[in-house]
Amino acid sequence: MIELAPGIHRLGHGAGGRVSAFLIDDGGELSLVDTLFETDARLVIEAIRTLGSSVTDLKRIALTHGHRSHLGGLAALKQATGATVYAHAWEADIVSGDRRAQPVTILPKQSLRLIPFQLGLRLNRPKHVPCPVEDVLEDDDAFGPLQVLHTPGHSPGHLAFYWPERSFLIAGDAIATWPSLCAGWTAFNLNRKQHAGSVRRMATLDARIVGVGHGEPITEDAADCVHALAV
Repeated sequence: MIELAPGIHRLGHGAGGRVSAFLIDDGGELSLVDTLFETDARLVIEAIRTLGSSVTDLKRIALTHGHRSHLGGLAALKQATGATVYAHAWEADIVSGDRRAQPVTILPKQSLRLIPFQLGLRLNRPKHVPCPVEDVLEDDDAFGPLQVLHTPGHSPGHLAFYWPERSFLIAGDAIATWPSLCAGWTAFNLNRKQHAGSVRRMATLDARIVGVGHGEPITEDAADCVHALAV
């Protein structure tokens, strides 16, 4: 766990394509964006306890989108914490296990290191443990202290989150820094026109810190990096 700014903690390690989750503490209640790859949610639970908090202090969980690497710990966290689960309406039945996420090509589009993830999504393996979405998020909603941004393109219901007071953006899979800095994994972006528009919108925020779905957060020249990806 790394504290990026007061109340902002990045969780993650090597699994799921260097996948990240973000634990937000706005002074009493905890919010979580994405749940990492591991189905037992141990890394998230350990992080909560490291902060000196109880697991029941986690009040809300949001999913950026319905891809397996971001959903791994959801069901376990719901059971352990009772937190309310949020997602965009378009992603909700993927999260609940009633519909599978759209497959993508298995042809190399960017890096050979991404092919296992492309193959996994095509085969729908490994599956996540289903968990119902209890409330939906739309553009400009509030999620704890975060502003919700509907940023379609990677998937139709992809969400990003922005904390204006911290100049902190959670870009989800719209931006990645692993295996290299890019506007998301090319093979996974279902609508390139929408995706480009979403990245341009995020660039207008001029965020000082950008958390990404896969890879290390951008903490230096973050606004310039996002502007460079906005085409």
